[in-house]
This record gives sequence, C-alpha cells and structure tokens, in this order.
Amino acid sequence: MEHAAPSMPLMSDLHVVVLAAGKGTRMKSAWPKVLHRVVGVPMIDYVLREAAALAPRTVTIVVGHQAEALQSALSPQPGRTFVVQEPQLGTAHALLATAGVLEDAHGTLVLLSGDVPLLAANTLQRLVERHASLGPAATVVTAVVDESGGYGRIVRSGERIARIVEERDATPAERNIREINSGIYAFALDGLFEALRQIAAANAQREYYLPDLVAIFAQRGRRVETLSVANPDEIRGINSRGELEEVSRIVRSHKNAALMAAGVTIEDAATTYIERDVEVGGDTIIHPGVSLEGATTIGAGCEIHSGVRIVNSRIGDRVVVYNHCVITGATIASDARIGPFAHLRPETEIREGARVGNFVELKKTVLGPGSKSMHLAYLGDATIGANVNIGAGTITCNYDGERKNQTVIEDGAFIGSDSQLVAPVTVGKGAYVGSGTTIREDVPPGALAVSAGKQRNIEGWADKKAPRT
Repeated sequence: MEHAAPSMPLMSDLHVVVLAAGKGTRMKSAWPKVLHRVVGVPMIDYVLREAAALAPRTVTIVVGHQAEALQSALSPQPGRTFVVQEPQLGTAHALLATAGVLEDAHGTLVLLSGDVPLLAANTLQRLVERHASLGPAATVVTAVVDESGGYGRIVRSGERIARIVEERDATPAERNIREINSGIYAFALDGLFEALRQIAAANAQREYYLPDLVAIFAQRGRRVETLSVANPDEIRGINSRGELEEVSRIVRSHKNAALMAAGVTIEDAATTYIERDVEVGGDTIIHPGVSLEGATTIGAGCEIHSGVRIVNSRIGDRVVVYNHCVITGATIASDARIGPFAHLRPETEIREGARVGNFVELKKTVLGPGSKSMHLAYLGDATIGANVNIGAGTITCNYDGERKNQTVIEDGAFIGSDSQLVAPVTVGKGAYVGSGTTIREDVPPGALAVSAGKQRNIEGWADKKAPRT
C-alpha cells in the first residue's frame, strides 16, 4: 500500500479525532484491539500515519478499554492528545468526550477509527477537499459492497443522503441496501457538539450512535454530503482475528506488488512476508518463505534464500543470504555471504566480502573485510580484523560469570579449529592459534600459540580391548 508524504495543511484549521476506546470483544484478547498488529505494525499506527499526511493542527485519540496501555504504546507527539471515554456508550458518546479539547475550536474535524488501517491518505485528502468545497455540516465516506452485513446502510432520498441506519435497527428492505457507512467523517466544528448532545440512545444497543447526526442535521436544514470510495477494502474494519488476517494479507499483497513493480523478484508472493517499512533494492531475488521485518533495508542485486528471517537490519549490495538464517539488528556490507543456518544477533557487523557459514552465531561482533568463519562457531563481543580465518568449533568465551569481555583478533590472524579464546584477550596481527588451543593470554603478532601437550600413542591398545560384538 502506498503512503502519501506529509503535505501542507489543506485547511487552516483541521483537527483529527481517532476513535480507539473499544474493547474489541470478538478479538477475545487481553490487549486493546487497535494494538493488534497488521503485518508487524499496530493497526492504529496505519491510521495515524495516513492522518499525518493532512498535517492537522491537532490529533485527539479517544481511549477507554486499557487506556493506560494504549497511551504508553503510542509515542507522544506535538499536538497529540488523549481523551478517556468512560463508560463506552457508542460512537457519538466517544466524539462527545472530546468536547473539552475541541468544543471551542473552529474549522473541520476529521473523524477516523483506529481499527480501519487500509484507508489511504489520498482518500482523506479528497474527503477534506470535498468537504471544504461544498461546505456541508458533515461529509460521510461510503462504499458500495457486495456483502453489507455488519455495516450501517446509507438511506437516500433521491440523490441526497437522508439518514444512516445500523443493521440491527434496519428493516428488511434497508438491509438490502449495498451502500454502507464507513464510520469516517468530516464535520464542520461549528455547532457539532451542540448537535451531538441531541442524540438519544433509541436503538437496540441503547448506545449513542454517531450516524444519527445525519437526521439531526437534516431536521435543522443543514446539508450532509458523501464521498464514495471505489475500493471497499479501504474502509474495512477489523473486529476479529479472522479479519485481522484478511487485512494483513491485503497489506502484504500491496507491499509485494510495489516491490515487484520497482524491480525486485519475489518468487512466491504468497509465502513471502515483508513488512510495511522494509526497503529492497532492484534486482534482488527473494526466494519463498522469507520474512523481512521492521526497519530492514536490503540493497541491490542481493539474493535471499528460503527460510530466512531478517529483522531491523541493514544489508548492502550483492549480499547472498543462504537458507534458514536469522538476522536481527545486524549490518552486512556489500558482497558478503551468510549461511546457511547462521544466526546474526544485534550489533553484529559483517564487513565487505566477509563470509559466515553453517551454524555460526555472532553477537556484538565485527567480522572484518574478507574474513570468514565457515563452520560451527560462536563469536560474541569480538572485534575481528581483515582476512582472518576462524576455524570450525571456535568459541570466544566472552562471559566470566559476572561481565562480558572483549576478544580482539587482528588482521590476517589464523584461528585453528576447536579453539577457545578466553576474553579479555588479543590475538595479534598475522598470529596463528593451533587447533584445540585454549588462549588465556594475548598472542603477539606473528606468533604461534598452542596449549595442548605432546601427543602420546599407546601401541596395541585396540588389540587388548574386548572383542567387538
């Protein structure tokens, strides 16, 4: 899904209200509904991001169920205010809760729902522009759908909207109407809160419904306009785990399509999971079953093989990541090779042309240009120079029971297989560590370090053993 860049305000006084107080009973969750993630991002974050493109003067978020958890999850920003709706008595009651913040304001109020994450910024811009040009009391976003179950129906008198009726209060004929209310509005602030106070809870749920404003405005001779969206997916709300998965699938599909249009090869979009803020360069090939998450960036000409998960990491150009690697919070420079079955943990840096192979784990480690660790190694809290060879089974013993300590391996050093480097320790430039050696002291540049005793062979030992069965 494409996102519009923030623009200049479309009106001098524009205010946004986001409704996020509902419990979301059908989610069957202890968490606030709007914090459930759509492709790795809380659904309300999509709404706030698109609203920011309008450059509103204020953003007011109406919270209720688990208000403190919701407020702590959303970063404070200039112009952002939280209002608590308690108890939760419907959408009109939720908007009325903002009176203390907005009743003296002028201009236009755009009302959004925190559980409608697919709404695009250009639709919001069209809504504000239409409302400004026609000057009604309210403008309602609508859509024509094949299945209208669960949504309020738009009842028209000729071309004009006459009222909005909720499904539970609708007659059989009204339930056949296919034009639905999205719950997204632009209101003229002048007189809005006075009209809200006229709404009664005369419905099946004994709640104060915001759509009742349409009839109230009509009685007062004030016009209500509509803006219809061509793609009903834009106004899809999320009320259940099933709907969460469906909307997530739409977001992933949009992201994958945008990347492919920009020159990225995705071999199987159905099994490729790429989050909203991930960036991928042209001519990169992504094999099936790959997950790219968070603020990950991948350069041009890379190849990411099946089963790879990359989170909040930066990957240079022409990098190959072989099957079933996990990379989190790491930086990989151009022309490196990773995996298969490698694990790069946070603050790991792989420099140009370096190689990390089978079952190698790195944590807070720099692997210098041209260096390689190809098999069965753990390298933690280490700084490794250029053109270093790390033999199979090598461990940097970085933890002494109380603190983590550093290992330094300088340029051109050779670490033999099955070696243990007990930090803090330095292996000098061009030094060698013999296989099976435990290093407890610094190794001077150019030296050979060995710790194993002389080999002893016992002749005839096998013949003296009991016969094999």
